[in-house]
Amino acid sequence: MSDPVRIGNATLYLGDCRDLFPALALMDALVTDPPYGIGMDGGKVGKSEYAQMDWDGATNPEAIQQAQAITHYHIIFGGNYYPLPPSGHWLVWDKQNDPTTFADFEMAWTNLGKASRMIRHLWSGPYQKVRETRFHPTQKPLAVMEWAIQQLPDDCMTVFDPFAGSGTTGVACAHLGRQFIGIEKVPAYFEIMRRRIEEAQRQADLFIPMTQQEKATDSLRNYDLALEEMQKR
Repeated sequence: MSDPVRIGNATLYLGDCRDLFPALALMDALVTDPPYGIGMDGGKVGKSEYAQMDWDGATNPEAIQQAQAITHYHIIFGGNYYPLPPSGHWLVWDKQNDPTTFADFEMAWTNLGKASRMIRHLWSGPYQKVRETRFHPTQKPLAVMEWAIQQLPDDCMTVFDPFAGSGTTGVACAHLGRQFIGIEKVPAYFEIMRRRIEEAQRQADLFIPMTQQEKATDSLRNYDLALEEMQKR
């Protein structure tokens, strides 16, 4: 495990989340898109080709349980692949697909205790409203991750993603003025995440209200203090 990288209000760890959980303090929210165990970890996905990384051979329910234990609120994409308790509040992304071999929608399990919600966002084909560079075979659209984070309570400032991939959750946090703590074990994806969040933080400084930036900074300071207290024990 390497030392964490701090970029503005983001803290990034390169390593296996299972090794890092004991060193992390309590955080507000878990927002993650973990492995589904369906072999989507490389090769040809749609019209894109990705290096084979061998990380999606199985789900990781133990890691999800550990991540839930150190967070209050939980948004878990692909939660239907995991042994999670019944929930009355699912977040649904309608992909607005043309007929393809891919699913028409994806679901995120939550414990938010509100009505289920849906976002319709076209992610493939010639009619996309926003075209994004794709770095990762299971990358989510930035708009979908921003929308998911906005379902959290307003005072929920610290967002944790232990399966951070190419860092879309962290980019969304930068745009929304939230603190982000992310873990990625694949060095190539970690480096992509670092670059994307650096760029997002530079842009966010121009658009995020100062009061929101101050809240994120306070949240980061409180988290650092909590870590210091843990290390003294």
